[in-house]
Amino acid sequence: MMKNSLRRTLAEMAAVTLAICSLTACGDNNTTSSSMSNKNSIHITPEAEDMSLKSLDDEKSSDKTEASTSSSVIDTTDMFSKRDLEQSPDLTDAVSLEVSDGKTLTVTEAGVYVISGKAKNCTIKIEADKEAKVQLVLDDVDIENDDFPAIYAVSADKVFITSADGSANSLSVNGSFTADGDTNTDAVIYSKDDLVLNGTGSLTVNSAYGNGISAKDDLKITDGSYTVITAKDAFEANDSIAVCGGDFTIKTDKDGFHAENDEDSSLGYIYIAGGSFGITAASDGIQGTTYVQIDGGTFDITSSEGIEATYVQINGGDITISASDDGINASRKSDQCDVVVEFNGGNTTITMGQGDTDGVDANGSIYVNGGTINVTAQMSSFDYDVKAEFNGGTIIINGEEVSEIPESMFGEPMGGHGGMGGFGGGRGNGSEGFGTPPDGFTPPDGQSGNGFGGHRGNRGNFDKQS
Repeated sequence: MMKNSLRRTLAEMAAVTLAICSLTACGDNNTTSSSMSNKNSIHITPEAEDMSLKSLDDEKSSDKTEASTSSSVIDTTDMFSKRDLEQSPDLTDAVSLEVSDGKTLTVTEAGVYVISGKAKNCTIKIEADKEAKVQLVLDDVDIENDDFPAIYAVSADKVFITSADGSANSLSVNGSFTADGDTNTDAVIYSKDDLVLNGTGSLTVNSAYGNGISAKDDLKITDGSYTVITAKDAFEANDSIAVCGGDFTIKTDKDGFHAENDEDSSLGYIYIAGGSFGITAASDGIQGTTYVQIDGGTFDITSSEGIEATYVQINGGDITISASDDGINASRKSDQCDVVVEFNGGNTTITMGQGDTDGVDANGSIYVNGGTINVTAQMSSFDYDVKAEFNGGTIIINGEEVSEIPESMFGEPMGGHGGMGGFGGGRGNGSEGFGTPPDGFTPPDGQSGNGFGGHRGNRGNFDKQS
């Protein structure tokens, strides 16, 4: 008991340290740095544990006690540049442009451009030198197109789209997108290069048949208010998505945030340090190919799967997920990292729908080092294929705090292996069962099974076991 208490105490201290280091990631580019290491769970060496126990017994402190702590899985050093974080642009040498029906405004030089006006079938096209930084300041812009992006960045080093203070901007494409040669321009804002969204105004994006905002390199968002309604991904990038501020209202028939690179399996990651997110998604709320790391922010996600990646790391934030498949899911999408779900801090609340669903599902391992995880699930609260470690923090399942991570727990926290017999739920191997299911529970079809605790068994009907 003493060893378990010490292990959790040290793990909680490590998790708090990590959370503090992550709090100012948006404002200070050098606050959270690490390599993309796979050593992400907290491990305490036997020597350190023995020395710590001895010091406790002797009522003495030991300066030799060591614990290796979890590190950020994403290198956030210089994640956001000074200009990324400047919400009020320098307009000293800005050029003013006004949109008009059926016209293309082409920007070919680096600089700041203030865009205003209302138009139909108008595109702001950026074709600048590969070293050019182009900033579009949207000042009450309203563009409605039939089949082509409202903003199309063909070439530049980096494109900034800034919503001017107090402005309300709207961009929409109402039909299917028309390709530009070999380029499938499938988003209302489409950039072939790095894209930054900032400012203190608002931007509404509607895409009836495609994506909302797409960057084929990196997408960064540091502030602004965004309402995005799409048939496909709301925010999409090939290399990475990094967010440290902003207010987001998203309704999508696919994913809220999606990062995926088909050519480089080390890319396609998502980092979120702050912001307010209301996401309603038919598929995933947040999906990355390699990593999803959340250090802060407030999230209200209603989706099929809440958060999905090869490696999911939660270091902070207040996260509420209502899911019909898995709340948080780690599955093999990249060979660059282990398959892991890791909690080091924050408050995560997951409510699962009926059916064969898991609150936290890892096709690898689960590490709980800190934070509070509150899962309400009729089927399985936690499911993992390799191992699970509970080193610190708080886990609540169906309203009851537990002292260990169950495997494929069925409903109420009643045992992890074998359970209490079966009312046909098919999880565990008990001998006696209940013939009546709990109120509101609908079992999946299949063969009869035993138990509702412990490991997954066969799915079953509600037959009393004898």
